[in-house]
Amino acid sequence: MSTGPDAGRVTTDVLTFGETMLAAQLPGPLTVNAEARTTIAGAESNVAIGLARLGHRAAWAGLVGDDEPGRLILRTLRAEGVDTAYAGVRPEAPTGGMLRERRVADLSRVHYWRRHSAASLLTPDDLAPALRPGARFLHLTGITCALGPGPLRAVRNAAAHAHAQGWTVTLDVNHRQRLWTAEDAGKALLPLLEHITVLIASDDELPVVTGAFAERPCGEESAVGALLAAGVREVVVKRGGQGAAVHDRDGSRHTVPALRVPVRDTVGAGDAFCAGYLSGLLDDLPPAERLARANTLGAFAVASDGDWEGLPRRDELGLLASAPGTTIR
Repeated sequence: MSTGPDAGRVTTDVLTFGETMLAAQLPGPLTVNAEARTTIAGAESNVAIGLARLGHRAAWAGLVGDDEPGRLILRTLRAEGVDTAYAGVRPEAPTGGMLRERRVADLSRVHYWRRHSAASLLTPDDLAPALRPGARFLHLTGITCALGPGPLRAVRNAAAHAHAQGWTVTLDVNHRQRLWTAEDAGKALLPLLEHITVLIASDDELPVVTGAFAERPCGEESAVGALLAAGVREVVVKRGGQGAAVHDRDGSRHTVPALRVPVRDTVGAGDAFCAGYLSGLLDDLPPAERLARANTLGAFAVASDGDWEGLPRRDELGLLASAPGTTIR
């Protein structure tokens, strides 16, 4: 996949940005005074951590508040090997927060405190210093677009800049109903498509990103065809327990089944999948192998507690091939 004329001179494999929050995770319902574990969470930083653990050079350029949660976020990302040189601190606004409670069995409920957060103040000017040095990939998500007009402009400017520079631009639709409607999301994401190289969406998110077309596509094949016609080079469809598929503009299609693992926590699985797929692209793997790596990281995520804590290092990618109950000595 082309990475542009400056690929040999850049020092970053993947640049991403967005909202990372303080996260409190409860093993049970909030009403029973369950003891919380504090950590950080954010779609783009989850991807950056996943890539850094696999040895790729990942940079995160979001905004945090001048507060303890913000310092925790930056400290954690640096400890995980993510470059935060272009991350910003906004003293006039707090770092966002979220609380996730395991309500019953493996069903979780998430509560957010993100209105007027530092991340919602992001503008193209905040991001400009991170774009100047160049990167091989720019990774975007629909979540950032939903945070407000400034973040949406930042995403659009970054996508246009990266596309013009010959970078690979990836977009994870990552629709969040609590942030905006499917109709609003579709209208906001449609102008991005001409700049997107690889679009990643779950099968139920395809109508979100194609709903703004004049003729609403019906079914996966029609939706994928519409996206490819709009300029996207690859469309990757996540199907959860049914695996994943990639459709290329050249007409090729590859499908890989999901790995079967015990499910502990499904939150963060989509971000892990994205990190695995981007890693496969960076390593120039063929399509089926890229999907297999994406599914592997997704399986690590769902079989572990936390959004990113259980993601593998490169020498651990083969661990899930071991028999259940195996002890590696």
